[in-house]
Amino acid sequence: MTKSASTPSPTSAAPPPPPERLHRAVYPGSFDPITFGHLDVIARGRRLFDELVVGVGVNPGKDPLFSSDERVQMTRDLVAQLVADEPEHAPVRVEPFGGLTVDFARSVHGSAILRGVRNLSDLQNEVQQAITNREVAGLETAFVVAGQSFAYTSSSLIKQITAMGQDLSALGPMVPPVVIEGLRQKKAERHPALMRFAGTD
Repeated sequence: MTKSASTPSPTSAAPPPPPERLHRAVYPGSFDPITFGHLDVIARGRRLFDELVVGVGVNPGKDPLFSSDERVQMTRDLVAQLVADEPEHAPVRVEPFGGLTVDFARSVHGSAILRGVRNLSDLQNEVQQAITNREVAGLETAFVVAGQSFAYTSSSLIKQITAMGQDLSALGPMVPPVVIEGLRQKKAERHPALMRFAGTD
């Protein structure tokens, strides 16, 4: 009796599975200084992507309080602690960059840009930027909404409190202790960026 044509050959092999695609997101910012709100976005981004690259950028339109090296080091230290606390989620690396965010994202082979949204004002600005990034570079943007306690925390507010306040422990709910210590040092040095907030430049 001949074998039916529909019977599979015993030597035939199943097709190989498709190669896995690494979904790598880029989370850009000046992080001057990094806040608990930023760390919240990083923590949630680790649950959404296979890998996260935090880009510490240089914005020519801003006068930074912390140098690029200081911001990168603080961010790396805090991210390392975050990853150690939750090792089951995606890895994170921190890299400095200059120029356009989309160029940086391409250079690290990012497939999306991660952004945190604190309020409606943030959303309006971020949506316009997201449309531009998609049209110009083909990069999608993923938004995460800030937790309620971070809705009005900003680096500018933190600098203002540092410049005009006496007790920097009030910043405890907004930034980690290592950042408060760095802010105390900048205040003692009378950094020009803080003096402008205090109106004494």
